[in-house]
Amino acid sequence: MKVVVLTGPESTGKSWLAAGLQQQFGGVRVDEYVRWFIEQNPRDTRLSDIPQIARGQLQWEDQARAQRPSLLILDTHLLSNILWSQTLFGDCPDWLEPELLARHYDLHLLLSPEHIDWTDDGQRCQPDLGQRLAFYQATHNWLQTHHQRYQVIQGDWAGRQAQAFAAVADLLAA
Repeated sequence: MKVVVLTGPESTGKSWLAAGLQQQFGGVRVDEYVRWFIEQNPRDTRLSDIPQIARGQLQWEDQARAQRPSLLILDTHLLSNILWSQTLFGDCPDWLEPELLARHYDLHLLLSPEHIDWTDDGQRCQPDLGQRLAFYQATHNWLQTHHQRYQVIQGDWAGRQAQAFAAVADLLAA
């Protein structure tokens, strides 16, 4: 099983690319639990919600892993929970990072916020490019610090799709 994670700031095409990768290569896709959580709990998210959101994301991921697909595509993983918790609340539950590091991911596709427009979908909160660039840099730094395999995905929508498809094709061919 090859596991690909789409990561980076909001409004960079992660969900769109995850769906496109599944359509192109098959496999199983795991969506972003926090979107479902927010729909079920229409209020401002709190620091006390982070453990439930993280456990929900892990449960969805574990259910998909149990199917043993040849390709597992994750729209996000615990790194987003960690960084959003730190960004929004200045704190994060201690167990998230060790739990993330205990799992194996073959490739992270790190999406840049540059060269595309931010789109408000009712859940997003970083319309300022500077905020999204800071989140991108925090993601990049974490991936490098923890020696995670990643590829930056950037440019316009067509370029992003071509880069992501090529990266996954290379992963599957290896």
